[in-house]
Amino acid sequence: MFVPIHDNTPLRVIRFQFVTGTLIIINVAIYALMEFGNLGMTQLVFATSLGLVPGELGNVSFEAFSLASIPEPLTLITYTFIHGGWLHLGANMAFLWVFADNVEDAFGHVGFLLLYFVCGIIAAVAHVLANPDSAAPLVGASGAVSGILGSYLVLFPKARVWVLLFMKIPLRISATWALAGWIGFQFLSLYFDQSGGEVLVAWWAHIGGFAAGFLITALFRQTLGRRLA
Repeated sequence: MFVPIHDNTPLRVIRFQFVTGTLIIINVAIYALMEFGNLGMTQLVFATSLGLVPGELGNVSFEAFSLASIPEPLTLITYTFIHGGWLHLGANMAFLWVFADNVEDAFGHVGFLLLYFVCGIIAAVAHVLANPDSAAPLVGASGAVSGILGSYLVLFPKARVWVLLFMKIPLRISATWALAGWIGFQFLSLYFDQSGGEVLVAWWAHIGGFAAGFLITALFRQTLGRRLA
């Protein structure tokens, strides 16, 4: 639908978004390792090992721990670092870079990291509840990043954001319109995806993550507002 380019909200408390930057570096490094690391594991093996497979989530065995046999509960975290291609990775990192710095500013470095992973876990749970028997691995930072978008909408609804609409048209709009349009697109896509049978994209993970970030931030809005004042 669109790719964010830049927003007009300056940092007020922190000097730099160190956690956001570190998450981006780790995600890019892991994908590069998957692609060029020659670890004897195909991308499919990475996805099924470190991605979240809903039908296997009940597996809590920690025997013979290895990169190729991560206990399934741990994949509630590891899935957020695995991407299916450069486009998948690039889109997630673009949204993270544009919107996460101000959320990190509001929550602080540690609080932001907790928010990111909590949203990622809730996103995964939403996906599992919608697809409990699926054998397809859930991968990507989209659920966690969606939580950051929900948080940003609560904190900075009047911010102005430059986006690239349909990957072609530069447009400057309010964060409310951009993010409300984004979550609306997730629901619309979910409807049309389900109407055709198998769901190919984890729309419920996006929706669950967004809702988690929105509600958690709304709960602490006054405290976060005082921090940014």
